[in-house]
Amino acid sequence: MRVENSFIPVRGVGEATERRLWREDITHWDDFHPAVVGDKTGRRIETFIDEAKPRLDARDAGFFDAAFPSGERWRLYENFREDACFFDIETTGLDHDRNVVTTVSFHRDDETTTLVRGDDLTAENVSAQFEPADLLVTFNGKRFDVPFLETAFGLDVDTPHLDLLYTCRKLGLSGGLKPIEKEIGIERDRPDISGRDAVRLWREHETGTDGSLETLISYNREDAVNLRTLADEATGQLDAELFDI
Repeated sequence: MRVENSFIPVRGVGEATERRLWREDITHWDDFHPAVVGDKTGRRIETFIDEAKPRLDARDAGFFDAAFPSGERWRLYENFREDACFFDIETTGLDHDRNVVTTVSFHRDDETTTLVRGDDLTAENVSAQFEPADLLVTFNGKRFDVPFLETAFGLDVDTPHLDLLYTCRKLGLSGGLKPIEKEIGIERDRPDISGRDAVRLWREHETGTDGSLETLISYNREDAVNLRTLADEATGQLDAELFDI
């Protein structure tokens, strides 16, 4: 599913109208003609397409992030995934006012970078990872990762954001990242490590335990890398379900 297949951002076009267009083989902006929906809605759709095409050429993900209903923003993924930043944080607890960020891993362009507290985990370095991204991809990042980073480093993260927690819920997949990965068939090198273990590993690192930091970094990096696979699988399944007309 690409944004060019979508008409739902247009005021007055809901799921039923969009599916009616698809059933009439109007599955792309270039296929559109107003006869199926009438003059008023047709003019709105044509106005949207006229504005959206140059925005897409300019890779203005923010325009589409604002235009699409919140539950349909997964449709941006296909267009913007090559410049997406998949990221995950580890912390010493759940309260961003009292706890701290220990590691952050970013996966982009098939490369993974991890920033570590006390070394290179700074506001400048986090911002530098986000700056070239068209789209941020997380799991529960809207409620956890992004607010934590904003509080910890005084950031204002406004890059369009696909939170796979909600994408997976549209597929009936609930629970945490690890159970959902298992259900979809994503395997892990370290299946025995949890978020609670990540806190323990950081504490052990602080007391000088050999290997603790390396294990924590490996776990955090795997979280970020697996987000790419999860995003591919989840959006692919939603695409198949949506176009089953």
